[in-house]
Amino acid sequence: MQLRPLIRRAGLMALLTALSVLPAVAADSLPAGVTLTVTAGNASDVGVAENLWLYVPAGQPVTPFVAPGPFTARWQGLITAELRADFAFHAEYSGTLKLSINDAAVIDAAGTGDAPVNGKTVRLNKGTNGIVAEYTPPASGDAFLRVFWSNKETPYTPIPFAALSHSESPELSKSLLIHRGRDLFLEHRCSKCHSVPAGIPELTMDAPAFTGIGGRRNYDWLARWIQDPETMRHGTPMPKVFTGADAGEKSEAVAAYLASLKGAAPAAANAGNAGEGKALYEKLHCAACHNPPDATEQDPKKIGQKQVAAKFIPGTLPAFLQKPAEHYAWIRMPNFKLSAEEAANLAAYLDANADKPAARVAPADDAVLARGRTLVQNSGCLNCHVLDAQNQFAARPLSGLPNDHWTMGCLADAPIEGSKAPRYALSAEDRQALRALAATDRRSLTRHTAVDFLARQSERLNCRECHGKVEGFPGFELLPGKLKPEWAARFIGGTETWKPRTWLEARMPGFPAFAGELATGLSMEAGLPPKSPDDPAPADTAELAKAGQKVAGANGGFSCISCHGIADFAATQVFEAPGLNLAHSYERIQKPYFRRWLRAPTSVDPSTKMPVYFDEEGKSPLPDILGGDGPKTIGAVWEYLRLAEKMQKPE
Repeated sequence: MQLRPLIRRAGLMALLTALSVLPAVAADSLPAGVTLTVTAGNASDVGVAENLWLYVPAGQPVTPFVAPGPFTARWQGLITAELRADFAFHAEYSGTLKLSINDAAVIDAAGTGDAPVNGKTVRLNKGTNGIVAEYTPPASGDAFLRVFWSNKETPYTPIPFAALSHSESPELSKSLLIHRGRDLFLEHRCSKCHSVPAGIPELTMDAPAFTGIGGRRNYDWLARWIQDPETMRHGTPMPKVFTGADAGEKSEAVAAYLASLKGAAPAAANAGNAGEGKALYEKLHCAACHNPPDATEQDPKKIGQKQVAAKFIPGTLPAFLQKPAEHYAWIRMPNFKLSAEEAANLAAYLDANADKPAARVAPADDAVLARGRTLVQNSGCLNCHVLDAQNQFAARPLSGLPNDHWTMGCLADAPIEGSKAPRYALSAEDRQALRALAATDRRSLTRHTAVDFLARQSERLNCRECHGKVEGFPGFELLPGKLKPEWAARFIGGTETWKPRTWLEARMPGFPAFAGELATGLSMEAGLPPKSPDDPAPADTAELAKAGQKVAGANGGFSCISCHGIADFAATQVFEAPGLNLAHSYERIQKPYFRRWLRAPTSVDPSTKMPVYFDEEGKSPLPDILGGDGPKTIGAVWEYLRLAEKMQKPE
C-alpha cells in the first residue's frame, strides 16, 4: 500500500496553512524574537529570546546577570499574521503561567509539568498581535516552560521563529550593551590578567602554546604578527603588546626567542596533490570561515589564507590540519578527521596559492634571545600562552579595578605614551560596552549558563555559515530540542563513530573544547533538561515494537524502509538521497521532537522531503494497526526505534 501521493499533498496543505500566518518579513523588519525580562531579588536582566522557552536547573541562575534562586520571567513581543486565523495555545511547565494574546489571558494556571496545560482558542488578527507570558517557577526543583500553538490545520508545535518579533527600547539597548561587554571580556581573555573567580568555562580559554612553537611557525611571520596582529587578521583577540618607537625591535626580539624554541622536528609528509586539495576544500566548505587563497575577492570578515606559507614551517601544515587543537585547545579551527593524504592535499592547495614567505633568518645572537625571553616573561605573554618559564607580569585583579580605571590602560581611547598596557583592536562601541559591564556588580563574570554559552560560541564558531546555507545541513534554528545532549556532545566533539548523512560529501567537524556546553545549550534553549530524562519502556513495549515494525514496512505500513536503512538492512527505494538509518534514531533524537516530527514533519521543517502521514486530527491512515490511533502509532514506532541495532527488518 503506497501512501506517497496522498501524503505529499497533505503535507503541502499543512505547510501552506502554516505559512499563511507567517510574515514575509517579521513585523515589518522589527528585530526577531521576544524580549525576556528576568527578575531575581533586586536584580533584573533584559535580553532577547528566540521563543517562549526556558529551562533552569535547581540552584542555577536563569541568566549570568541574576543570582540563582527564586525569580520571575516575562516574555513580551509580537506575533505577526498575514491572515486572520484562530489558534489555541498550550504550555508545558512547572510553576505558574499567565499567557496573554492582545491583552486577553489564554492561560492563567499552575502547571506540574506532567501534562500540557491547554489554553483558550484566540483569533490572531492580520498583522501584529501582542503576546505576553509571565512565569513564576515552583518553590523547588527545576524550572521549565515550553509554549506551543495549534489549530485545525496546524498541529501542536512551537511557535515558528519567523512569527515572533519585538520592539526595541532604551532599557533593552542598555542591557544588551552590558551583555556585549561581558562577551568581549570573555573573548579577549581579560581574566587572564585581571583575575576573576572561577565559574565560567571560557575563563579557561587558552592561546597557542609557546612550547616548541619555533618548530611550527616562521620567524618573519611571528615578528609581523606580534607587532600588529590586527593588520594580519581582522577581529583577532590578540592585542598589540608593544607600542612606541621601539615596538618593532621588541617584537622581533620576542619572535627570535620564540623561533629558537624548536621542539621535535616535523614528521615527513606526503607532497600532496593541489588539485585534489582544492576539491576537498570545496567539499568541506572551508570558505564558510576562510577566504580561499586563490580567490580574487577577499571578505574582511573571514580569515584569509594567503599567509599560510609565511606562517607555517615547511612540512608542518599537514600536521596542523589533522590535529588543529594539539597546541591550542580552544582554537576555532575544527577537526575534520582528515587522513594523512587529505591533509597533504589540502596543504598542497593552500601552499600553492599562498604568498611566498620572506627569506629572513631569525637572529641567533644570545643577547637578542635573552631580551626576547625577558620580554615574554614580563609583558603578559605567559598569562595566556603556555611555556615552562617564570611569568613575571602581574596586573590588578578585577575586584581592584574601579570604574574610572576602565578608561585607562588597555581601554584608553588612544595609546598612552610609555604605557605597558596591551593595545586591543577595540572600536569605540566595544570600549563603551566594556565600561557598561564595569558599572555593574560584575558578578555575571562568575556565573554561567549553557544557553548563554551557546549564543556566544555558536556565533564565534560560525555555525550558521553552514547550517541553513549548505545543502544537507539543517538550519540552526531547527537544532534546539532536536538532539539528545549526550549524542550531540559526541557528534559536535568529533568522537561519534557513525555519520548520520552518509551521502553528504561534507562532514561535521569536531569542536572538542566546546562540544559539551554547546550540546547542553541546544537542549536547554528549547526548554528541555541538560541531560536526557529517563524513558522507561512501557509494560507492552514488545507488542508496541512489533506494531512499529509493521508501520515501517511496505506491506500495510508507511514504507519507511523505502528511504531509511534499518540496522543492517539498506533502504529499498531511494529516489534522491537515503534517509538516516533508523537504528540510530533512538540514541540521537529527543522524544518530544520525534513525536512532533512524525506527526507533521513539514510543520517542523517546511523544506523536508519526509511525507506527512497523519490527517489534520492526528489520526493514522492505518486502521489495521492500533485502530488508526495516531498517538499510539507514533508511540509504537518509538518503541521499535528503542531496539536500535536489534531492530528486525519490516515486511
